[in-house]
Amino acid sequence: MKRDGVRVMVGESADLLQHPRRNLGNRYRTQAQKFVRLASKDPERFDENMAWAEQNARQALLHDFTDERNWRCLADIKIVVQDGLGLCAVIEDVFIVLGRDAEQVDQLKEIDFLLVGLELLEAAFTRDPLDPDMWWATFMEAESLEAELEDFAQRCRRLDFSDQRANIVYGRRLERIRVGGHEELFIELARHLLAHRPNNHELWMELGRLYERREQMDEAWSCYDHVQQLQPHQTVKDSFLQRITGRMMGEEAKPWTAPSIEKRSQFLEQMLQLSQRISTLDKAPEEVITIEEEVVSIHPDLTRLQSLMDAGDASEAFFLARRLVSQGEEWAEEWVSKAKDCF
Repeated sequence: MKRDGVRVMVGESADLLQHPRRNLGNRYRTQAQKFVRLASKDPERFDENMAWAEQNARQALLHDFTDERNWRCLADIKIVVQDGLGLCAVIEDVFIVLGRDAEQVDQLKEIDFLLVGLELLEAAFTRDPLDPDMWWATFMEAESLEAELEDFAQRCRRLDFSDQRANIVYGRRLERIRVGGHEELFIELARHLLAHRPNNHELWMELGRLYERREQMDEAWSCYDHVQQLQPHQTVKDSFLQRITGRMMGEEAKPWTAPSIEKRSQFLEQMLQLSQRISTLDKAPEEVITIEEEVVSIHPDLTRLQSLMDAGDASEAFFLARRLVSQGEEWAEEWVSKAKDCF
């Protein structure tokens, strides 16, 4: 029994070592709580100690926003210093991470956060736990899992996931849905998240692996291609080509080849259309620039890319530029890089 206990402790230590950011989050939260205790014991240095407490609590969130204890710690500090506006900002930030509707956030404006702020925070975490396993457990306890999944899907279709943290939280939730056997829903919602934030290379990777398992090789190649575009040091597309070509060469004389330009363009066009549905940008007219009385007609796609970037729609610009590159428009490579830099 003693050995088993040692083995469990070793396993827990290994988990901590594999999550350095989470470990740092715990350390900063502990420091914040320490300064709160010091502030209560030393009234003369109350403000100084509470300032250090808040700074450490913010660092805890910076290192691990998926730990609800870090949010509670910062919220508790706001209550102690009677900072109602600060507590409002904390809860609004939680709602952004949870992908909440902007209208719901607007409804919080008239609330006395010092009175009910902590209750709102707990209600949010009860409804939407940040831990993906806890979140999935609440689904499994529901009377109708299918009804809960449909409600979740409806929410995903209308929420804003452009915030990197929200994209990560929901990406992990989608992974639980995929493991639970709901692959079609995973594919639909994963593409929705990626339309909001195309640089989520981990989600592209998971989507590619699922397509590969389903023998949808063209789609898998497109996903791995995105991963390698976003993370050039990861050669997942090349590894996929070696893997699939070697396997098929053992089965038949004709090796598998990368999808055609039309197929690649079709995939990117679908992502572009999905991105457009979540964008409020109106289509820009073709621009004409006069230089020394000479009329120069600008390529409409170039004009559109510039308009998208100026409006902050980097996701839509990314998919448009990638589609143009796949069609042989080498000049669009520069715009792929510009869009990536804005993620």
